[in-house]
Amino acid sequence: MDYKSLLCILTDSELSNVPLQQGISLAASRDAHLDVLALGVDRSQTGYFYAGADALLMQEMLNRAHEEADAIHSKAEAALRNAGIQWGCDKGVAQIADLGRHVAARARFSDLVILPKPYGKDRGTELEPTLEAAIFEGQAPVLMVPDTSTPMTSPKKISIGWNESAEALVATRAALPFLKAADVVHVVVIDPPTHGPNRSDPGGLLSQFLSRHGVKVEVDVLSKTQPRVSDVLLRHAADADIDMLVMGAYGHSRFREAILGGATRNMLEHATIPVFLAH
Repeated sequence: MDYKSLLCILTDSELSNVPLQQGISLAASRDAHLDVLALGVDRSQTGYFYAGADALLMQEMLNRAHEEADAIHSKAEAALRNAGIQWGCDKGVAQIADLGRHVAARARFSDLVILPKPYGKDRGTELEPTLEAAIFEGQAPVLMVPDTSTPMTSPKKISIGWNESAEALVATRAALPFLKAADVVHVVVIDPPTHGPNRSDPGGLLSQFLSRHGVKVEVDVLSKTQPRVSDVLLRHAADADIDMLVMGAYGHSRFREAILGGATRNMLEHATIPVFLAH
């Protein structure tokens, strides 16, 4: 399997360049088709306006969403016309409460969805539900690219955050095209259980599975020396000069992670390298 149908969903013109260029680079290197969806988000609904907001204000928000979609669409088309790849570019408007339906309808027919970092300064509230809709409703793997990352075609050093969960295994399987092309893949195990069938060989079965696919694997067993698992993974990534991190998404419920935090949310907030996610 390879990534032949790529999807880039853009909801903010200011954040569109990095994921768009990443999509173009992957499409060119893999002879893939890149679809771009330019979405203007209409927030004129209950919960975003006080009672009594008039129709003129709601129409203004709708007009603004259309203008945003037009701006993103024009910018994307300008970049795609000279990219030398197979591409398509559509635009539309969605209310934020209905965003998931629009995202999922496109994501479920894509091999990989490329999205910007959902958390940080000057980011809209639609970025988080866009990513979650692609992963959950769309059942597609997501490549999250931070603003500072440069387009990559085939990451040479990859780490896998491995905790023996179903989510981590799904993400690893989905990332196989990247893993097989890498120079080295680090299976990172943090505080392995002292009891259980794999306690004497943490990460061993995953390494065996990957090596049979021709993946060059190293197992790194680390102690949780920092409060959050994501911090340990990111420190290891910096120390090992990792190009991309693979991890299962939302092992806990999204509600729990939103309120209490979790490895996925913390990683999406603080990652400085591309993160490959699947659930």
